Amino acid sequence: MKVLVDEMYDGMDARLRDFGYEAFSVKKLIQDGKKLTSDYSVIRFAEENGMVVVTEDVEMGKACRENNIPCVLLDTEALFKIMLEELGNFRNR
Repeated sequence: MKVLVDEMYDGMDARLRDFGYEAFSVKKLIQDGKKLTSDYSVIRFAEENGMVVVTEDVEMGKACRENNIPCVLLDTEALFKIMLEELGNFRNR
């Protein structure tokens, strides 16, 4: 599976590769000369390369969903669910 990690998660690409994903960072791709400075260009790149986008940018997440691009949106709602799950682990001790 190919994963495209948005700029705010630069570094997670390397960690995902450790788990067997073919992961790329928008930030590193820009440094390599790719023109990925807008949400539109990032989404098109992901679509053209069969990638899942990982972002916390709500607008990019909406654009991915509207265009049927697979996306993991780590917005406040997703983080809240993780927080509740983790807090539940302490409750069960």
